[in-house]
Amino acid sequence: MKLGIYGGSFDPVHCGHLLVAQAALEELALDRLVFIPVAQSPFKPGHQPAPAAARLRWLRLALAGQTRCEVDDQEIQRGGVSYTVDTLREYAARFPEAELFYLIGADNAPLLAQWREAAELARLAEFVAIPRPGQPAPVFPAPFRGRTLHGFPFGVSSSEIRARVRAGLSLTALVPPAVAEAIQGANCYV
Repeated sequence: MKLGIYGGSFDPVHCGHLLVAQAALEELALDRLVFIPVAQSPFKPGHQPAPAAARLRWLRLALAGQTRCEVDDQEIQRGGVSYTVDTLREYAARFPEAELFYLIGADNAPLLAQWREAAELARLAEFVAIPRPGQPAPVFPAPFRGRTLHGFPFGVSSSEIRARVRAGLSLTALVPPAVAEAIQGANCYV
């Protein structure tokens, strides 16, 4: 089995995330892709994300009908700072015969050696970089195995979505309609 793991804040999930998922499913020939929202990112210590229940709801709305995608709330359930190595260990134990792929932003690829228990991370999964439009192809430090998605580069970020919500601007074509409605109803970014 080829299993993709897509961790992140998803604060909020947007169409760029969904395009990455589609590209990963197709280019890596994944059997499944699991979205795992963090409880707290170690790379954003000062950032307080929207409530976990809201982020999980938005992900489930965004992935409705996607038979090869699912949401796993294990990092939220663990609480505290989320470390990729803990999640990959759990997946490697649960699916010992699976080939694991971990999706990351291309800007994180050169920093992988600085992640917690980097050697163990490199052993557990192949890392797949998600480029932003106009960025050069990332270089993966040894001993990491990595590749870059070609996909559908989409120049939007969750921080831009949050800013649009605060400014009262439309989210049309940036997030799925059901997610836009749920974001507006949650009042998380006002």
